Amino acid sequence: CSVCEPWAAFVIGIIAGWVYIFVSSLLVKLKIDDAVDAIPVHFGNGMWGCIATGLFASPGLVANAYGTPNNGLFYGGANAGKLLGVEIVGILFIIGWVGVIMIPYFMLLNAMGLFRVDALEEEVGLDISHHKGAAYDLSGPSEDVKEKYEISTSQRKLVVPADDGEENA
Repeated sequence: CSVCEPWAAFVIGIIAGWVYIFVSSLLVKLKIDDAVDAIPVHFGNGMWGCIATGLFASPGLVANAYGTPNNGLFYGGANAGKLLGVEIVGILFIIGWVGVIMIPYFMLLNAMGLFRVDALEEEVGLDISHHKGAAYDLSGPSEDVKEKYEISTSQRKLVVPADDGEENA
């Protein structure tokens, strides 16, 4: 963030790692399916990023970037809590906006039977069921390829030019 000092960015990053681990573990405990951990990354750390700005925003950097006297709560001063309050209101607005837009959309997909794939497709993987092929070849090289590689490496010769004391011109 353009309004945080490097030391604060370091602290924010360390805390962000713990936020990710906490939210990811919470989803597992609550049995919420999030195969790519999008919720911990975007929701959990998105909220933390907003809150962190309200806590760690440096007065000088805020003034340079926005021309306002607001700063993070940790810097004190008359406007110290104002920025944190604005960040929290922003978080609540985003949660409300996404909820109003996405809940009806998810309900419609669910009603149409398009919200989830069946258990077998989930087990097999969507790459195979929807795209007709695996995304990754995890089988490794065949025995024939391994044999060709070993023959090729055994036939390689390292040629070191003779040093006759003269440099080539």
